[in-house]
Amino acid sequence: MKRKIVGLVSIFFMAVMLGIPMGTMAAEDTIKVGATEPLSGTFKDIGDRYYDGLKYAAKVINESGGLLGKKVEIVPVDTELKPDVATRKAQNLILKDGVKFFCGGTGSSVGAAMGQLAEKQNAIFFTYGMEAASMTGEKCNKHFFRPGGHSDTHSYAIAYMMAKKGYKKMGIVAQDYSFGKEAVVAFKKKLAQLSPSTKIVVELYHPLGTKDFAPYISQLIAAKPDVIFTPNWGNDLSLLLKQGRPMGMNQKIFSYFINDEVTVQALNNDDLMIGNMGVEIYTLTIPTKKNEEFVANFYKDRGYYPTWLRGKSYTALMFWAEAVKKAGTTDVQAVIKAWEGLSYDGPGGVWTMRACDHQAQVPYWYVEIVKDNKFFKHAFEGPSTMIPANEVTVPCEETGCKMK
Repeated sequence: MKRKIVGLVSIFFMAVMLGIPMGTMAAEDTIKVGATEPLSGTFKDIGDRYYDGLKYAAKVINESGGLLGKKVEIVPVDTELKPDVATRKAQNLILKDGVKFFCGGTGSSVGAAMGQLAEKQNAIFFTYGMEAASMTGEKCNKHFFRPGGHSDTHSYAIAYMMAKKGYKKMGIVAQDYSFGKEAVVAFKKKLAQLSPSTKIVVELYHPLGTKDFAPYISQLIAAKPDVIFTPNWGNDLSLLLKQGRPMGMNQKIFSYFINDEVTVQALNNDDLMIGNMGVEIYTLTIPTKKNEEFVANFYKDRGYYPTWLRGKSYTALMFWAEAVKKAGTTDVQAVIKAWEGLSYDGPGGVWTMRACDHQAQVPYWYVEIVKDNKFFKHAFEGPSTMIPANEVTVPCEETGCKMK
């Protein structure tokens, strides 16, 4: 025992002399991943659901023998949805605990700042839900990865689905800020390619946090579109439906986020949702054996389903783990090289990480909201249909990415 104590003391003083952080010494058998999410405030629910998926993925990895024989630990980092808060807390983890890997799904401004920090500190940041196309476009860097989709591919997928169904008159309503506008630009571009004869009969923008949608709804109804596309989210999506349906806005709504069970529950009226359609990179009803097993195992472990955000973050972390496994080390440069070109066959189908911009090429899944489903008593997702990744890809030369 005396020899063991002397040995430990020697190691301590050697670490101090060499300037090695004690957190790093203590974590030799642990691979830490910083989960940068809003874990307080208005968007806490979003952050919590992403974080839940990450924790479950780590549990699956650890119960299967770990990663490179080490335990994966998810470290919560409450960003408060502020880039400076996220980077300050992440910097602290890098310097004190030697954390090399970070991820997050909420707030593209946070993601852009974290990507810059990762490049500066020789770390890796990856996102499963931050959709600004610029992060794997003109703002790309080799330390940032997106194992998920972005606003261009998401809009492309909706345009693909609407064109395939043969609609000829489209209505558009979107939030009047960068995300809303970018989503609409991408949608119109893809729709023009797929169905040149289709007409946009009305295109409207409203301020974030609009309380009275009546003027916009009246214009939508007057234009008589076959269907309506909106990238709206949160209360702006809920109020559009709550106020629009009683006024006679009876068209199907095609949306990024229509299959959010929290939004469905909050509306408290299935009639507002039934028939609307959504597109995402993960849905509960993806008809593959791997997804069915994932949903069943998650439910058995948690007592609820891995809806939407949980499925996205789970799959992304498992994809990252495959890159580390392939590298055979946690050396950042080795993991970067290993992840480039790598494919992962998970609950959302086959995801392939493109080397030119670190943007995963992923299939999308479209669903219709139906009354009867096997997951909830309220309306929710019907069967999912795949949109192949090659149908929504943005060619490397069109992204603006100049990887250094």
